[in-house]
Amino acid sequence: MNYSKFYFVLLLALFSISINAQQQDEKAVAIINKELDAMGGKNFIKSIKTLYTNSETQMEGRTANWVVKEMKPNIGSFEIVYGERVVFKSWYDGKVGYNLSSGQKTVANQDNFKDKAFKKNIFNELDYLDPSLYKLEYLGTEDFESAKCHKVKATGIGDNKKVEFLYFDDKTSFLVKSETVKGEKDSFATVVYGDYKKFNKLTYFTTMRFGVDKDSQSAKIVELLYNEKVSEKDFQ
Repeated sequence: MNYSKFYFVLLLALFSISINAQQQDEKAVAIINKELDAMGGKNFIKSIKTLYTNSETQMEGRTANWVVKEMKPNIGSFEIVYGERVVFKSWYDGKVGYNLSSGQKTVANQDNFKDKAFKKNIFNELDYLDPSLYKLEYLGTEDFESAKCHKVKATGIGDNKKVEFLYFDDKTSFLVKSETVKGEKDSFATVVYGDYKKFNKLTYFTTMRFGVDKDSQSAKIVELLYNEKVSEKDFQ
């Protein structure tokens, strides 16, 4: 084996990775870092291993709860709850996605979980900053619901075909809207975020609207916990 040639190729590959990392749009990176600071700081956000949220919404004229449990790096579950009864559950155990309905566990359509393969963190902001996952571009400013926003485009790398347009409020630095292209099957294309509140050290949105129209489906987080109330048993 020609070791000199091997090491040359290896160094060339590493140099290429370094160059690609340097090509991230500095303005876009700064905007996302600013949001992480507003949320509680990048190091603190990285320290969160699990996230639990319980949201209230209206479904078919009835009050329902959406319970989401997430575990680093890409494990998660979603439950629809009426009262004390879980009527539907969908979860991803790190390899395979499943559904539970009427007491029956089935393997889900894996297209609903295709983005999980490209997720290394609970918080998308950390993934956006990873040049092996996304390329970032700053697209300038744009008004949204009377707020001046900085618009950032996040394009998936390699097999990750997802493209997201992210809108960050100029005054608060928080994400106020995301638009997703080529995301997971049955995922929401546009989500509007608002009413950021502090949960211990974490500042996080509490309202979500799935569409830009005022009468679009919406939900409000009524309980949020991090690094508690979530375990591996939740994804079995």
